[in-house]
Amino acid sequence: MDEIKKLSSVTVGDTEVVYWQNIKSGQVELALVPAAAPAPALDRSEIDNAELTPLAEVKIRGDHNTCGFGAGRSMRHNGSTEQFRFREQQMRDHEVETILADPRGYELAHRLAWRGDTPVFTVSVEFRNRSRKPVTLDMIESFALGGLGPYASDEQHERIRLHRFRSSWSAEAYHVADTAEALHLERSWSGHSVCSERFGQIGTMPVRGFHPFAAVEDAKTGVFWGVQLAWAGSWQIEFSRRRALDFSLSGGLSDREFGHWSKTIDAGETFTAPEAFVACSAHGFDALCSRLLAEQEARLDVPESEEDLPVIFNEWCTTWGDPTEEKVLAIADKLRGTPVRYLVIDAGWFKSDGSEWYAAQGDWEPSPRLFPNGLKAVADKIREYGFIPGIWFEFEVCGPQSKAFKLYEKHHLTLDGIPVFPDRHFWNLNDPEAKAILEEKVVQMLKRNGFGYIKVDYNETVGFGCDHPDSPGEGLRRQVLGTYDMFRRLREVNPGLVIENCSSGGHRLEPSMFALSSMSSFSDAHEEPEIPVIAASLHRLMLPRQNQIWAVVKPQHELKKLGYILSSAMLGRFCLSGDILGLNDEQWAFVREAMEFYRRLVPVLKHGSSTLSTMMSPAWRKLRGNQILVRRSRDGRELALFVHVFDNPPSQIAFRLPAGEWKIIEEFAAPGTGTSSTAGNEYRLDAPAPMSGRVIRLQN
Repeated sequence: MDEIKKLSSVTVGDTEVVYWQNIKSGQVELALVPAAAPAPALDRSEIDNAELTPLAEVKIRGDHNTCGFGAGRSMRHNGSTEQFRFREQQMRDHEVETILADPRGYELAHRLAWRGDTPVFTVSVEFRNRSRKPVTLDMIESFALGGLGPYASDEQHERIRLHRFRSSWSAEAYHVADTAEALHLERSWSGHSVCSERFGQIGTMPVRGFHPFAAVEDAKTGVFWGVQLAWAGSWQIEFSRRRALDFSLSGGLSDREFGHWSKTIDAGETFTAPEAFVACSAHGFDALCSRLLAEQEARLDVPESEEDLPVIFNEWCTTWGDPTEEKVLAIADKLRGTPVRYLVIDAGWFKSDGSEWYAAQGDWEPSPRLFPNGLKAVADKIREYGFIPGIWFEFEVCGPQSKAFKLYEKHHLTLDGIPVFPDRHFWNLNDPEAKAILEEKVVQMLKRNGFGYIKVDYNETVGFGCDHPDSPGEGLRRQVLGTYDMFRRLREVNPGLVIENCSSGGHRLEPSMFALSSMSSFSDAHEEPEIPVIAASLHRLMLPRQNQIWAVVKPQHELKKLGYILSSAMLGRFCLSGDILGLNDEQWAFVREAMEFYRRLVPVLKHGSSTLSTMMSPAWRKLRGNQILVRRSRDGRELALFVHVFDNPPSQIAFRLPAGEWKIIEEFAAPGTGTSSTAGNEYRLDAPAPMSGRVIRLQN
């Protein structure tokens, strides 16, 4: 039996970070242990046949692949990883750096960092080529957590679950939890063979199929371990076990097998994998998610105008791609005196006669028919009305009806020498001339015309990669870095600019894009009944202050329907759209009441924690039951309760609140949709109307 010892440990908040070392192999494992767990974690050094999960893994071309039938299913536990042995570890203030070395002259630097006593950790891995010749990487992981399920020495049947969030267009953040058995990860009779659930996303829409998130639950102790990847390109996560009894969670850039990625590192050069956030909690799934969100909050970099989370009006669901100066200014006049701060002109402002908004991107010249006085005149007028003007771009692409589509084709991405997409070309964001064109057409255009808000949309993916000497996956990785540079450049030239991150709704809802933008569009389900379900689920993946949720209002909506729509928008950043000019006085008064109520919710939305409870059908397109989200203020003295009732509700909904004597301060709801009351720490809703929504503020 190999000897395993505790190399080092550090305690941050209620989490112990433990590094275990295999003396014979030199391998080092990173484990997180919550102090509040109901049972002590087993000592790895006392477990027979314990097998450590290397805290950093690479695959160097030429070294042997994964054994145990693993090739094609996983690139972990390969011949490269076996050669990296522990060299040294430095414990610094709020950081641990662990160096692993390969005798051929390669190093892996693993860094774990944290802020204050907050138990969420940022992990980064750097490969260093100290040899005298180039080396090609086919895989490098951003993180690896080992020893998951350290509370039992048996095979842990029916107690380990993997939590993920699935996603598709207009159906973001669908939470699923699968047992290890359902994922076919039971250990074989001899322990031979690799058992791995590898999942992820390929392309430049990082939230497609899955969000870059995973959590592992020990159901018997209630302990969770979780991770979020901060990367807007191809990624992968693996939940696996090998010969050992316990589990591991690892991931990062999609590798050569999964994402067509490999990269040659010249002698003396380094390569750093994208960052990951990791945490653990013994206080439930929502508590784990809140810890991961703490790192997102620490990275916020938003303009001053965002501090009070103002209301947005976007005219997309008003003009449906046909904005004009007359229409926009009529909207501005109607909105005077409301809490709206940003008035955003959406797609279509650039289309010429005979073209469509979705095919004419690329030239970015305002239509003289739609805006005869130019965009600056309209932006100036919007400011006179008291709003910050905003405008829509999809600047990373060219549509086939634009002149740029053919004129600048040599500056677009290709795969095998052919544009990667037949009817939507992508600018090569590492091409100097492409960058110069976008500088003039987008960055400087905003400055010249006085826009203070940009909605950046992105409605297609590059696919698995584009031409690059190393690999298509490396070409894609560099394109993502070019996107990051464009977002930074927007703010550099336009200080105070508010950036909205949109990608056919929620295809870019991941931490690296959150850090570059003020807020993100939550979904394209603008008028659908599942809006509150998507919006509430996203509380586990992003800050509600960055989660822009639409309320599309129409004259045919009765107050009950309006209440459902408007209360849904209060789950995050309130964005109004629709035919506000056609509303009658009662409807418009109700909309204004909702916006004012939202303003009073801002403190708890901005700083708080969320707990989601669902008693509903699994079908989002045929909702039954109900959903309650509790948002608690940071000081614990105030709650915002978001209650959404779907079809076939019970005659009474009862819900247990946190301990205390909670009193209702105020409530937003349409008349006749139910009666709210509290008794101690119980909330009750009597006679709830189907397909209704309400928001209640409570104090203790």
